[in-house]
Amino acid sequence: LSLPDAFLHYYLATCVFTSSELPDIEYIHSYYFNKIEFIRFNSTVGKFVGYTELGIRNAERWNNDPAFLAQRRAQKETYCKPGIETRYRAALDKTAEPSVRLTSVRPHSGRHPAMLMCSVYNFYPKYISVTWLRDGQPVTSDVTSTDELANGDWYYQIHSYLEYTPRSGEKITCMVEHASFPSPKKVDWNPSMPQSDRNKIATGASGLLLGLILSLAGLIYYKRKARGRVLVPTS
Repeated sequence: LSLPDAFLHYYLATCVFTSSELPDIEYIHSYYFNKIEFIRFNSTVGKFVGYTELGIRNAERWNNDPAFLAQRRAQKETYCKPGIETRYRAALDKTAEPSVRLTSVRPHSGRHPAMLMCSVYNFYPKYISVTWLRDGQPVTSDVTSTDELANGDWYYQIHSYLEYTPRSGEKITCMVEHASFPSPKKVDWNPSMPQSDRNKIATGASGLLLGLILSLAGLIYYKRKARGRVLVPTS
């Protein structure tokens, strides 16, 4: 049914919450006319606020009606709280266990020849801890991480990077702590990495060593030239 000359009037009741406790709940009741919001009650403000000439007049009238104002103020508890308690408990009880993958990637800087990326996918809720261990000891330097990234489907992902110089026989671990795990999940870097990854690290290490050799040779050359100079007075 098409009514091009009709007027559209409706209202929208919204409950915004961060927990099921009353102080953490906000009740918003908005009135619209032809898709334009002209008056709103907000439980945080505690009264009606008008946005158009009609809305301002109605807000003044309704704010001066104690019974009507009390009814709207009570909606936070009578309308929002019962449903929020059910939904909040359901959300808190739900967890999705993340998948963890450890890979070798190209280093961001030239300080170290190797870098590992610990990627954690498809977890819920959002809060998670990703840390690095080297031979069982926490690593804090040369570590960078993204924020928790929303996938757009209620799940999240996060990526953490460790730049390092490989040592023979060492053990590098990505440790993930999340509500879905009864204990922290540890994923060790497999030293039997693919040949392509070994080549990347070998190339990076060779480049770093070559740079140090060239720097040392330049320093020796400079000192030898400096010793051979004879200073002649100019005055």
